[in-house]
Amino acid sequence: MIVKAQVTINGSKAAIWAAITNIRNASEIISGIENIEVLEKPANGLVGLRWRETRMYFGKPAAVEKWITDAAENEFYKTRAESDGFVFLSTMSISKSGSGLTVTSVHESKPQGIAATLKSIPMVLFKGVIKKALLQDLNDIKSAVEQE
Repeated sequence: MIVKAQVTINGSKAAIWAAITNIRNASEIISGIENIEVLEKPANGLVGLRWRETRMYFGKPAAVEKWITDAAENEFYKTRAESDGFVFLSTMSISKSGSGLTVTSVHESKPQGIAATLKSIPMVLFKGVIKKALLQDLNDIKSAVEQE
């Protein structure tokens, strides 16, 4: 299942990039994140950065370990997470749009094996909830960048 959300931000590419890559302080920018624990920091760049992110799901804290697998400065970064038989791939990207810059978040859930595939069937019902959460994250980033 793939879910995509985007928002236009009035700010510089550098300011947006700084906000979306400020993983260590993401819980101060993004209201849906309860806690971030950086587990591994690469010597330089973003690729290899690994962290544990805690969010509230259905009233309970849920933590997942994420890591950056690919990045191009001021353009995009990709993350991977694995949990409960699923691989979760996300991409956060910045592109030029008419009146500003568009930040796009794409989240893909890939079941691994038969059990996860069966568990993924009802996930389609939550596609709207996931999109709403992605939009909230993006709007939180927009607020942080535009208030600077």
